Order: sequence, then structure tokens, then C-alpha cells
Amino acid sequence: MVTMAANEERGAGNVEVAPGEAADVAPSLDPPVSEPIMPRRPWYRRILRRLAKSAAVVFIALTMLSVPYNAYTAGRVAPPPGLSYVMADGIRTRYEQWGTTGTAIVLVHGAFEDSDSWRDLATVLAADHRVYALDLTGSGYSARVAPYTTQHLAAQLTGLVTALSIDHPVLVAHSSGAAVAAEAVLESPQAYSALMFLDGDALPIPHPPGVTWILGPLRTSVLRLGLRSDWVIRSIYAAECGPTCPKLDAAGVEQFRRPYQVAGAEAGLWNMLDHIGGPGLPASRVAQLAQSCLPRAVTFGAEDSAFPADAPYSVAARIGAPAPTIIPGAHHLSLVSHPAAVAATVEALAARAAESAC
Repeated sequence: MVTMAANEERGAGNVEVAPGEAADVAPSLDPPVSEPIMPRRPWYRRILRRLAKSAAVVFIALTMLSVPYNAYTAGRVAPPPGLSYVMADGIRTRYEQWGTTGTAIVLVHGAFEDSDSWRDLATVLAADHRVYALDLTGSGYSARVAPYTTQHLAAQLTGLVTALSIDHPVLVAHSSGAAVAAEAVLESPQAYSALMFLDGDALPIPHPPGVTWILGPLRTSVLRLGLRSDWVIRSIYAAECGPTCPKLDAAGVEQFRRPYQVAGAEAGLWNMLDHIGGPGLPASRVAQLAQSCLPRAVTFGAEDSAFPADAPYSVAARIGAPAPTIIPGAHHLSLVSHPAAVAATVEALAARAAESAC
């Protein structure tokens, strides 16, 4: 009995395994090795990543669609008939003239403008003056001739004065055209009698290089779509000119649209925007005007949002001009909204030039 019990006790830990069956393996007593837990990205980074991917997809899709659209709208228009041209520093330059007697005045437009922009002001001045305006290369209907640097445009301006035998004109320059006029006076002071900055400081326009090149064919589509929209053109005009400006009729819309639809206009625009952004001079170069004996004047619209409120005074101090004239209610296009008020400031400058011994 004792022997049997002992045998049973010894065999209690032995489990018989039937043939063909695997024995159970006792589980390991070591704890399982856990996988390292990777920190999750913040939720906003995940959203930004998805937005970036979506934007890239949309950009690629729009670029692909822009290619056939650009081909479909590739037709160009001709300049209006009856325009006047002259060769100015080797550039076929479109110009306009008003008035037949009195002091000569040359008007220099700013960015995205041309000689037509001066029509209302020139009509007022023409009562007592001979008034001229040109299309700087890259704008209006003048031939597109690179490079579109300030020095190149200034040479064209002085070339116009020489070609038309304009005797010591008063220069009136709007917005970025102030840089062109300033460079012309600094390079050829003997050719001019006075200089006015109108809604402009002559300083460079900040821009990243190749700002439009990275858009590829999409930039052309955006430009053409904008030009085809009367609403877009009227909205830009209203924002720049303010509530006191006359409303743009169909002819006014066409006046702004057509120069960008002639042959070479788009290529010239991209070339200028990608390389210089627009005419401009270093502040040190502009300050050299203070040493000139030519009478100088500064006129700004009181509501001009393109510049800080103190810009008229700092500009006048920089170029050595008297206190600036501020036109109440005028925005950036004071030449359009308040032609009579601007004409009065030009008349005053012309009178100073007539009395100057410079």
C-alpha cells in the first residue's frame, strides 16, 4: 500500500502524452518585451500637413488646366489706332500732347498706369501749358525693351525730351514714376527746370525674386481671367482711387485692360516683376536731389493708404523740398480724383521754376 501510494505521489507530476500529441510547454516567467511607444504628432501639425498636401494637389490641377486655357486665350489685340510715337533712347515710345503754348510740363506715370492716366489733369493744365506724357517701356503701348530698370526708364524719359525738343520741362511724376523722374534729373539736370513727386517716394518696392516665375503658366491664367473681369478692374480702381473718383464706364475699363493684351505685354510684365518689382532708388540716391538747385515739390493725397501718414513729410525732407501739399479726400490716384487741386500745385511749381536762377 505504501509503495503504491509512493508511486502515485511520484507520478503525480508526470503527464503521459499520447503518441502524436505535443507536450504542453510551460509559459516563460520573464515579462514580455514591449514595443517603444512613438509620440504622436500634435493635432495641428497633422492638419497642416493635410492642408499642404491638398494645396499641392489643387496647385498641380490648376496648373494643368491653365495650359489649355492659355492656349485658348493666346490671341492678342492691336493698339488703338491714331497713337503718336517717337524714338526715345532707341525705344519706340508712345506719347500724348495737350496744349500749344506756355511752360512745358512732362508727366511720368507710375506702376500699372500709362499716359492715358493723366488725361483729366493734362486737360486742366493744357489751358496755359504745353503738356506731354509718355508710356514708359513695359507699360501702355510703347515697345517692350528690357531691362526694365530705373536707369533704363530714366534714359527713355530724357530721350523723349530730346527727341521732341522739349525745352527744360517741369517733371511731374506719380507713384513709382517718381524714381524714374528723380534718376532723370540726377543724370541730366540741365534738361529739366523743376521736379514734383506726386503720391510717390521714389524708393524701391519690396519684392521676392522670381515672385511670378514660381507660378508657371498659372500666372498667365490669373492675369487673363482678371483682365476679362470688369468687376476686378473696377474693384482695383475703386480701392486705389477712392469714393470721390468718377465711376469707370466701359471705355474706362477698356483703357486699363487693353495695354496688357497687346503682343509682348505679358512677357514684359513678368520680366519686370521678377527682376526689379518696379522702379525704385536707394534712399541715399534719392537724397542727392537735396543738393540740386532745381525747385522741388511734394504732393500727396490725405487718404493715400499706399504710404504711412508721415511719408509726405519725410519725402519732402529727403529731397530738400518745402513742406508738402496734402490734398484732402484724395487717395493714391489724386491725379484722377482731384485734377484741379493737383493742377494748382503744378502751377505753383512752374511759377517757382520760372523765377529760379538754376
